[in-house]
Amino acid sequence: MARKRKTPQRLCLGCRTMKNKRELLRVVRTPQGEIELDVTGKKAGRGAYICPHADCLQKALRSKALEKSLRTTLAEDILQLLREKLAD
Repeated sequence: MARKRKTPQRLCLGCRTMKNKRELLRVVRTPQGEIELDVTGKKAGRGAYICPHADCLQKALRSKALEKSLRTTLAEDILQLLREKLAD
């Protein structure tokens, strides 16, 4: 009898809903302190999850939830990269 694996759930920092990990974008603060988008979901560092929608990004930025979760301030170039990624 095969056991069904649980799909990992993560909280979107914008809309505050639990979704499957694969549906969300992961933003990671690497051990070197750099902020990057993690498309693989396996990069080392502190991660934060957000829906791939521009309105969720705006909510997360307005409430500073992304900065609090990553425990750092976000530079303007990183914010621009996130906006461009979500505009696709």
